[in-house]
Amino acid sequence: MTNPSDAFNLPAKPLNQSRVAIVTTAALRLANQEKFTGGDQSFRLLPAQTQGLILGQISPNFDRSGFIVDPNVVFPIDRLREMAGEGAIGSVSDVHIAFLGAQGESLTTMEMDTGPAAAKVLKDAGVDVVLLTPV
Repeated sequence: MTNPSDAFNLPAKPLNQSRVAIVTTAALRLANQEKFTGGDQSFRLLPAQTQGLILGQISPNFDRSGFIVDPNVVFPIDRLREMAGEGAIGSVSDVHIAFLGAQGESLTTMEMDTGPAAAKVLKDAGVDVVLLTPV
């Protein structure tokens, strides 16, 4: 059996050859996906688009005005496309991940279940690098 920490010792792929995905904690979802609720440690799969995204972040301290003006504030898919077009990154993934931020004390479900499941989705999609947009 391999040591899980071995993943951090693999040679890094150059960014200009890497496939990039976004992982956000803005609780983004599409209209046909289940809403996030308080303490929800599940995730939603997002397509590589900003149209139709619903911001579900439930923290009363979160300012939604930036997202309303430009969804790239929390889901910078257009910036990734520009970077791919310029050759700074290899490509943009077709699938991205949203979690609910502002979690409580215990993250056991995320650590043991949904986090590894989300990582597997991205690995299966050929993702090499994740851009985290914490909200």
